[in-house]
This record gives sequence, C-alpha cells and structure tokens, in this order.
Amino acid sequence: MNSSAPTFRLDGRVALVTGSSTGIGLAFARGLAQAGATVVINARNAARLNEAAAALRAEGLQVHARAFDVTDAQAVESAVAWVEAEVGPIHILVNNAGMTRRAPLTELSDADWRAVLTANLDSAFYAGRAVARRMVPRGAGRIINTCSVMSELARPGTAPYASSKGGLKMLTRAMAVELAPHGITVNGIAPGYFKTELTAALVNDAAFTNWLVARTPARRWGSVEELAAAVVFLASDGAAYVNGHLLVVDGGMSASV
Repeated sequence: MNSSAPTFRLDGRVALVTGSSTGIGLAFARGLAQAGATVVINARNAARLNEAAAALRAEGLQVHARAFDVTDAQAVESAVAWVEAEVGPIHILVNNAGMTRRAPLTELSDADWRAVLTANLDSAFYAGRAVARRMVPRGAGRIINTCSVMSELARPGTAPYASSKGGLKMLTRAMAVELAPHGITVNGIAPGYFKTELTAALVNDAAFTNWLVARTPARRWGSVEELAAAVVFLASDGAAYVNGHLLVVDGGMSASV
C-alpha cells in the first residue's frame, strides 16, 4: 500500500455519525463526506438536524438525516436497519453523541450521573452492537468512538463525564479485540478543548481561556476541522492496521505537566 491521497478516500462508503447536527459531530460528518462517503447524520432535534443536512447538501455533499434517540436501544436498532435498507450497508460508524453535567461530587444527583453515563457510554454500546451485527457477516467495518482527554484525565466537577469517557475508552478496546478477527477496526478519538457552540461560554470566559492557553503547548483552542482530519484517517484504508487505539488530538495538553 502506498501513501498517496487515494488511500484516505472514502468513495462508495456509507457512514453513520451520531450526535452530528452541530459542533464536533457536524465537523466529522462534513469531513467524511468531503472524503467521498455518503453520510447519515443524527440528532434528536429533527428541525436542527434537517438544517444541518441542508447546509451540507448545499456544499455538494451526499447526506441523509435520521432523527432518533441514541439512548433508546430499540430506536437505535430501527435506525440502523433503516440506513442499511434505504442508504446502504454501513461501512463507518462514528459514535459521537454525548453530553455533560457539571457539579461537585457531593452534590451530584443520581439523575445527572445516570443521564451522562447513558448518553455517553450506553449509546455507543447500543449503536456499536447494532452496526457490528451487520458488519461481522460482511467481514469489514470501521467504528470510531468519540472519547476525550478526560478518558484519562479529570477536572473538579466532571465525575460523570470523566467516568463515562474512561468507560468508553475501555469499551473501544473491548470491541476492538472482539471484532478484529472479523475485519472490523474500533478506535477512539480523544479531543482536547475545541471551539464549538457547546464550549462558547468557556471560550468567552477569560479566566478559563487563559488557563487553557497556558496549559496547552499549542497555546490555543482547537478548531473542529482539525478533528475531522483525524476521523477521516481512522475511517480510511490508511488506518487498516490501527485498532484499539486512542488518538489524542489536544494540542499537546495531555503530554504536558
């Protein structure tokens, strides 16, 4: 295999990206589609999802939209079946849907703990299981889980988020070793801090941004386009022998003390 650009093309492949109407997920969807994939984007908010799909189609990209709740196992199974029947066999799954709720550990409610674990960890299991059931007989596939630098690090007030992302890192590895004999790779992307709609308040918080810039060797926030290139790599033939890996994209934050 040579290292030419076609190695990283995704023409003729179908990708499902959960949690992709905004932010990082939308950047993932755009990057995969720009590399040639037909992409199915997902969110619970149908109106916002359709707006995102229209914007991507206006760029000349091949995009479908499917609204469903990734925390509902039956809804996930039904959505995956729909994609396979109406769009085509899923070659690439990106588990990106997630959320966070911040509170001191001693004040964290049972409901908030459960909500974050369900959204970030259970959803990846549901979608990964549904897609793997179809990938295994075909002997090929790529599953990419959106983990986090908090898969290995933590900050005060982030117990449920860090726990869910740490669990997702290990789910990634467990899936990788089980599915590898069937020609399926499973890897994780661990973003650091990126400018998105969800992080706008932190971006505009001078104290937090000053801390981030000082803590990150790159001395800046990341842009979502820089993440998109990483997901395209993991989805491509260029990553055929990369499996069970956590690809950290954080400007060097986790390498610094």
